[in-house]
Amino acid sequence: MEEYVNALLIAIPSFTLLVLIEIGYGHYKGFQTYSFYDTLTSLTSGMTQIIKNSLGLIVILISYPFLLTKLSIISLNDTYLLWILAFICIDFSQYWIHRLKHKVNIFWNIHVIHHSSEEFNLACALRQSISNLIGFTAFFLIPAAVLGIPYKVISILTPLHLFAQFWYHTRHIGKLGILEYIIVTPSQHRVHHAINPEYIDKNLSAIFCIWDRIFGTFQEELENIKPVYGVLKPVQTWNPFWINFQHLWRLIKDAYYTKDWKDKFYIWFKPTGWRPNDVEKKYPIETITNVYQQIKYKTEENFENKLWAIIQFLGINSILYYFLFFYSNLKPINRFELGFIIMISIFGFTSFMDGHKWAKKFEFFRCTLILVYFLIPLNWNTYTETSIIFVYTLLIYLGLTLMSLFIISPPKRVVNATSD
Repeated sequence: MEEYVNALLIAIPSFTLLVLIEIGYGHYKGFQTYSFYDTLTSLTSGMTQIIKNSLGLIVILISYPFLLTKLSIISLNDTYLLWILAFICIDFSQYWIHRLKHKVNIFWNIHVIHHSSEEFNLACALRQSISNLIGFTAFFLIPAAVLGIPYKVISILTPLHLFAQFWYHTRHIGKLGILEYIIVTPSQHRVHHAINPEYIDKNLSAIFCIWDRIFGTFQEELENIKPVYGVLKPVQTWNPFWINFQHLWRLIKDAYYTKDWKDKFYIWFKPTGWRPNDVEKKYPIETITNVYQQIKYKTEENFENKLWAIIQFLGINSILYYFLFFYSNLKPINRFELGFIIMISIFGFTSFMDGHKWAKKFEFFRCTLILVYFLIPLNWNTYTETSIIFVYTLLIYLGLTLMSLFIISPPKRVVNATSD
């Protein structure tokens, strides 16, 4: 786990810099693909996944080392061929995992957040799930286990494979000639994130696009059909926690309210979006029928609320960087406590961005709770011994937040934000 955390200390600044470069480039070209609150939601979504993974909040059904001991029939030497085969096996497995997430109701819940943005930019790549609490993906690495590919090789290549998918979440790169027949490109991935009938659920490959071409899920980006981004059932929130569990909550409610006992079971494994007839009629859900009339979710972005959101984002980031930088020095209980503080902070300030009336009271409660926690002598000594600068920075952040809550109000919903 410490290797993962150390890698994040390099990856996070790198991804942040690339996002800022894309924002600057969009401003320079007069084609901005970012909106303020949407970008904060993307960035905070990435932060929630970092905390979840760093704390190991997952139950593994079956592990790759177990499969390796049971299924391995050959042993490959540690050569370039081994690493190439391992990367291909990971890419092949990710195609089928990705396809499962798109095609089956229950698995869509662990992927919907990645598609929830109604924009398309590098920051969208950071919208990663925290609702995947049960680990099952090792099943799809059976070919690697049969080939006897060591766990160490898989564990090194898997995060690199994920990071390699970051770059193609952009609208600023056109088609790339012959590369369109070899790897997944920005053009192909724009198609994947689009909700147009011609594009939806296409281009499921991660690195090599050959899997889409072989298994019939490839779709070229068409000049006369502009991609429209988001999901057909709009999430209507900036809060990454609501987005992560919204689809699951709908499935639970539908399974409860349907009168058909078979549907209470079938709903989980039916195609994504399927609902029992009786609940679909009685409890309709807003669904986009004409993507070209999409109304984007938007709340007011005045100067005061933008400044407040930036202060929140920077303050929460200071806690996150402390958590990562001193991860190996922290006791497990301190890691969980800081993780909880980061999570409720993201929940609070994104709920405020949504304009919920109760968010202001929640923020008072959150800041007071964190202050009390850090002022407890035992905790004060623990954190000041590692970084007194962090503690005083945190106190300044909490003080500014509490004072600002007396003069600002949650933003209101803007109802006339149309698709660009």
